[in-house]
Amino acid sequence: MHHVRPPSIITIDGPSGTGKSTVARLLAKRLGYFYLDTGAMYRSVGLKVVRNKIPWEDHSAIIKTARQAKIVFRFSRAGIQKIFLDGKDVTRALRRPEISEAASRVAVIPEVRTVMVSRQRAIGRQGRLVAEGRDIGTVVFPKAPLKIYLTASAAERARRRYEELKKAGHPLSYKEVLHQTRLRDRRDSRRAVSPLKPAKDAVRIDNSRLRLSEVFDTIESYI
Repeated sequence: MHHVRPPSIITIDGPSGTGKSTVARLLAKRLGYFYLDTGAMYRSVGLKVVRNKIPWEDHSAIIKTARQAKIVFRFSRAGIQKIFLDGKDVTRALRRPEISEAASRVAVIPEVRTVMVSRQRAIGRQGRLVAEGRDIGTVVFPKAPLKIYLTASAAERARRRYEELKKAGHPLSYKEVLHQTRLRDRRDSRRAVSPLKPAKDAVRIDNSRLRLSEVFDTIESYI
């Protein structure tokens, strides 16, 4: 892989539960690139909204919250990425199921996306970036040289999420997780602004039955 000069920006999009984060994080590590988890940015805003008890219908307060939220990515000595919100480490808090839900709710507000997209582009200007999310290849970096769209069946994605939550001690039934997965897909793909869809020039990889190493092999062949 090292004899080829990789593209300056690689985008990885797709619905929740496709393993985008794992793939993006490992790919960035392998290339020595910065890993941009845009979902964590929306989760941070969602977390702040929940903590400040802002009603979901109060869009202007949510937009203000997004503008004021100081979101910083830092790396620990072990090379693990930590997310800081207003100076506090919120990495673990962001993984809670209710914060996933909150992220999905703030992400449908166009002005919140505008704020986040301009921040993401500012990070992208430094180059050497693997960015993942749901509109990275279509909206944030439409000129990225390599765009990956990861997909998997709803049942398989729900199964993975269910296992992940069980391990983290968040007891939700598989049925609930599947329902949430379908709900998020619907919300993400029907958004007025930046709906979830593959970019026209994206490489589509269905990883319902692929091992992580096979997903990597596919991506590396395109790099």
